Amino acid sequence: MAVELNHTIVAAHDKTASAQFLADLLGLQVEPQYGPFIPVQTPNGVTLDYMDTDDSITPQHYAFLVSEDDFDAIFARVRAAGLTYWADPHHDHPGEINHNDGGRGAYFDDPNGHNLEILTRPYGSGED
Repeated sequence: MAVELNHTIVAAHDKTASAQFLADLLGLQVEPQYGPFIPVQTPNGVTLDYMDTDDSITPQHYAFLVSEDDFDAIFARVRAAGLTYWADPHHDHPGEINHNDGGRGAYFDDPNGHNLEILTRPYGSGED
């Protein structure tokens, strides 16, 4: 059996709202609650399991490889939601997207401060 990422736990102050935020932007579904988790499953079978915490949240980075058409749709939803987006993970280039490896990419934050990324080409797969 090959090693595959199956799921990861995403800390949230409101797991339901946070899962819905991600699902709405990416065009995915929020799955029924499983134990303390609200899952959002990506088409490749990886599940982001949102879990409530009262503690402070250390922001994590979650990158989603998408098609060119999906990028257009997701990016349109990001802009329609009035979210600030950046071309880079350090948020030095607001209101821009990147063209790394001949593709497109953008970063934006979720309600808990997690850094979300959409990209159309894996890093190292093409020309800068």
